[in-house]
Formats: sequence, structure tokens, C-alpha cells
Amino acid sequence: MPLLETLPLGPGTAQWPLWSTTARLVATDPGALPVARRVVEDVTRRVEAACSRFRPDSEIAMLPGDGTPARVSPLLAELVRTALLAARRTDGDVDPTLGAALAAAGYDRDFSLLGDGPLRTFLAAPEPAWRRVQLDGDVLTVPAGTRLDLGATAKAWAADHSAAEVARACGSGVLVALGGDIATAGPAPVDGWQVLVRDQAEDPAAPVTLGAGGALATSSTVSRTWENGGGKGRGRTAHHVLDPRSGMPVAAVWRTVSVAAGTCVEANTLTTAAVVRGLDALPWLRALGVPARLVGATFKILTLGDWPSS
Repeated sequence: MPLLETLPLGPGTAQWPLWSTTARLVATDPGALPVARRVVEDVTRRVEAACSRFRPDSEIAMLPGDGTPARVSPLLAELVRTALLAARRTDGDVDPTLGAALAAAGYDRDFSLLGDGPLRTFLAAPEPAWRRVQLDGDVLTVPAGTRLDLGATAKAWAADHSAAEVARACGSGVLVALGGDIATAGPAPVDGWQVLVRDQAEDPAAPVTLGAGGALATSSTVSRTWENGGGKGRGRTAHHVLDPRSGMPVAAVWRTVSVAAGTCVEANTLTTAAVVRGLDALPWLRALGVPARLVGATFKILTLGDWPSS
């Protein structure tokens, strides 16, 4: 996932591997760091147990596949509700029902375990199945044959809620970065939260400053890629952002899209949809008036709105 590095790494900072990316935690009170890390680890552990596609014992993996209603935990209900709201807000560009299409594309296990594989047939989505997902309180009905994938919003939700729970538990200002998803809570440092936004090492870096409670997300077409068939460059390169209308990886018009917003879920919803929309993302983001940074395939950079550069 995109590299989002706190500047500088100091005594109030911890980081560890998580979900084939890096979790980073910064507390304004270094003494709060041990408790803060336990809080983040607890939130992310619960999210993984609820909705990981790659754990056969996760709650989402054990849902009935025949369209039968199932009672789910409050956490999974909240994660599904968040994902469906993102789908509605983006007219399905952020689609939580692409689990089968992602598996068909070769993304059928944790990204760290992916390698070059046999040629897969991409699974087209004939109609938006997310419109037929029903959530009534804690009773979830998923259409027969549909597999949920909440990755686009669940990681951002985990960042938001980790930061909020750390601030409540410790009274410290906190920044939580889960790969390309950043959330903050509590009081910010005097100079704000200093963050470096960058995708791959060869990509242009963007130092930004976030205020208290600010959030930032970056979506990428170049970070999670693999060869679909042939191996060693003989196949076709696939990535994890699919066009819900075709089931195919979207054209890599943008290497990355970053958006600053009030919550990480909001920011991630917009960045994912912008990657899916390609050039059509520009008038859409301008109309929304959100601060955004888009890096094109040739490394050309466009910034929109009040992008929070340092």
C-alpha cells in the first residue's frame, strides 16, 4: 500500500506489520504509547475476525452463500453498513460485493502470499449485487453466489475507530496510519500532524500537514499488483482496484489518488471511486470541493481544492 510516513519518527511512535502493509501509531504523549498500541491491535484484530476474506474462520467467510438471512455481530453489521453507504454515495464505484471477482482475478489470499499464477478469467459483474444486500438491524442477507469484500472501507473504519478509542483511553493526541489510511484524534502537535504521502520509492513525495481530527487516504493502482498468468512478465499485470461494471482491474489512469477529509472512511471512499472513474474523477472531485492530489501514469501531479501541503 502507499507509504504514509510520519515525520519525524520519534519516541511516541510505533510501527508493526499488519495486513500486508504497515501500521503506524504516533501519540503526542510518548508515555501513552503502550496502551495506545494495545487499543489499535485490539480494534484491528476484531475487524479482521469480522470481515477478513482470507480467514476461513472469519465471520464474513462463514456467512451462508445461498441468500439465507443471518444474524451477525454488531461490528460486522456496522462494517457492512459503512460499505453500503460508500456504494450508494459513489453510485456503486466502491462496491462491497466484488469478493468473487477479486478471487477470480487472482487476489484470493493475503497479498503477502500472492505470486505469479495461472491465467485467471476475470469475473464480470452483470448487475450491482450491492443493491440487493439487505441489512435489517443485525440481520444480513447477501444474495446467493455473492461474496462480500469490505476491504475498501473496513481498513479506513479501523483507522478512524482506533484513533478515536486511543484518544478516549489515553487522553493523548494520536495519529493512526494503516497503510494508505490515516486518521487522527485528540489534540494535534503544535505544528499539526506532519505526514509524508508517497506511493512507491520512485514516486514524488508530498509533505502535508493535518490538523486535529483530520484524516487522509490514498488509493493506488501500482502497489498491490501481480502477474495474472504466464509469470515473469509474460502474463498481464493485475491490481486490486476493480471496475464493478466489468470485474476487470481499472485502467491505471492514476497511479495514486489522495484525499483529505474529516474521516478516513470518507477520504477512502472518494479515493477509491476516483481511481475507478479515471479522468471523470476530476470534475467530480472539483464539484465536491475536496482537497485531493492525483498522480498520473506519467507522474504528472494535479492538486484540487485546499490540498494541505506543508
